[in-house]
Amino acid sequence: MIIFVYDHTFEGLLTALFDAYVRRTFPDKLLHETEPLPLFYNELYRVTTCTEKAERVWKALCRKLSKQATALITYCWLSEASEAPMLLMKYMKQIFDSKHSITTDFTNPVTLAVTQLGRKVSGERHRILQFMRFQKLADGTYFGIIEPLYNVLSLTIRHFQDRFADQHWIIYDARRHFGYYYDGIQVNEIAFTNVHQPALLTGKVDENLLDREERLYQTLWKNYFHSICIRERLNPVKHKKDMPVRYWKFLTEKN
Repeated sequence: MIIFVYDHTFEGLLTALFDAYVRRTFPDKLLHETEPLPLFYNELYRVTTCTEKAERVWKALCRKLSKQATALITYCWLSEASEAPMLLMKYMKQIFDSKHSITTDFTNPVTLAVTQLGRKVSGERHRILQFMRFQKLADGTYFGIIEPLYNVLSLTIRHFQDRFADQHWIIYDARRHFGYYYDGIQVNEIAFTNVHQPALLTGKVDENLLDREERLYQTLWKNYFHSICIRERLNPVKHKKDMPVRYWKFLTEKN
């Protein structure tokens, strides 16, 4: 068994693939630097992340793949699934080694697994766009918090930047404890010092920090939500499928 140890970054994964081609040996297992080594293995190689190598691999992938196919690789990585790094290593190797495109060959188990995982992440991105609810703070900033299954917040920035170009806003991932702040010009990644404050756990900002009309708007939205409901046509099963319960604590209309 050949083991590659890397820093568990996407750049590190691309560097590992570059080094594998240089060494002409490919890993049977990828491990994070902090993970314990198995009891038995034949060879251990420690990958040193190199931006130049990573860029060369990525540019080569972009030349061989469409934008949709390269996006699928990114989506698969952002799934944070334990099997994703090794799956992507095999997938990218097959892309380089094959004379024909494998991106639509769903008889290939690697292609199928990458596509299925990427579609799950893509679906989660769309749910974030649907279920993100903003609260207007006293300083005029709009604050939205959500807890996605996958690390998709970065995939939503362009949408919010275009949709709310003239407003300051914060979108925050309560699961991973980081977010993005848009100041009207550019977007910057942010993190809060105290991740256990109530607003970050429940999604409900203290009334003293809200804009004075925010409570009114929330009440109006709740009334609208209830008024359009036809009780005779209630379908709880479909409702939970269309609006998963895991998002409810961050939805104004559900509080």
